[in-house]
Amino acid sequence: MIKWIIEEGKNIMIKDPAAKSLLESILFTPGLKAIAYHRLAHKQHKAGRFLLARFISQRARRITGIEIHPGATIGKRLFIDHGMGIVIGETAEIGDDVTIYHGVTLGGIGGEKGEKRHPTVRSGAIIGAGAKLLGPITIGIDSKIGANSVVLKDVPDRNTAVGAPARLIPEKKINHIRIV
Repeated sequence: MIKWIIEEGKNIMIKDPAAKSLLESILFTPGLKAIAYHRLAHKQHKAGRFLLARFISQRARRITGIEIHPGATIGKRLFIDHGMGIVIGETAEIGDDVTIYHGVTLGGIGGEKGEKRHPTVRSGAIIGAGAKLLGPITIGIDSKIGANSVVLKDVPDRNTAVGAPARLIPEKKINHIRIV
């Protein structure tokens, strides 16, 4: 666990220009706290202790302002910047080295129990503040989602999507867009 916390703290130091020290990153980053709580809740969820898992996740929500369902699957080095208002649904899957800014929703649009209802975000993706990703869509490897975009369709690997509803931006125009 200590090794994991140090690795996550170093990831924060790399991705957050406001981070001044490893200790500050570990102690005062709400995203790291939310992920630590989620790892505990997810373990309980997988063991069939659903009530305990929800109790842990709701405690994390009260403390951090970040709601992650215990059933969500999260990879390594997820960086949550600021974090307030993030919602990650039960069947969401997040790959390694993903960055999520405040106010993001990985939400469902209905469906039945046991079905995939939430987005899959592949490794290296960046999701801008306030973006809403809805349904069983896939955000490709190293893709970017612009702030306040509403994504209802898959985004291929290494693409940028902006707007409501989101649309892909041609590669030649990407240099003029800042995703945060």
